[in-house]
Amino acid sequence: MSRGNSSKVEIKHTSQVIYAVLSDKSKAFLKYEVENGVMKLIETYTPPQHRGKGLASELVKYAINLAQFNNWLIEPICSYTVHFFMKNPEYRFILTEKYKNLSEAEWKELLEEAKRRENTKN
Repeated sequence: MSRGNSSKVEIKHTSQVIYAVLSDKSKAFLKYEVENGVMKLIETYTPPQHRGKGLASELVKYAINLAQFNNWLIEPICSYTVHFFMKNPEYRFILTEKYKNLSEAEWKELLEEAKRRENTKN
């Protein structure tokens, strides 16, 4: 189930991470866990030198395909995945009920919560 993006990066997954090994051997990844048919997107990381190229977006789209394949729903937890679903409503069909019909204001609050949580963790 690997697929590439415009820069021909191959994306693969294990039971806990979706990742791409990049040209300089660094890795971009999306950590997840599946619990009761819900894929929780926990952490997204792209090395600084590879940011702004759409890699994180490709990892999330891969997660969406993986979730569809396994009949899972998705819960965005990390700030990037919350941001992705906030900006791309066409993908919200895969989200758990809690996230499907949030207002713009609710998405913004969710994003701020995720950022606060990540900032206190680091």
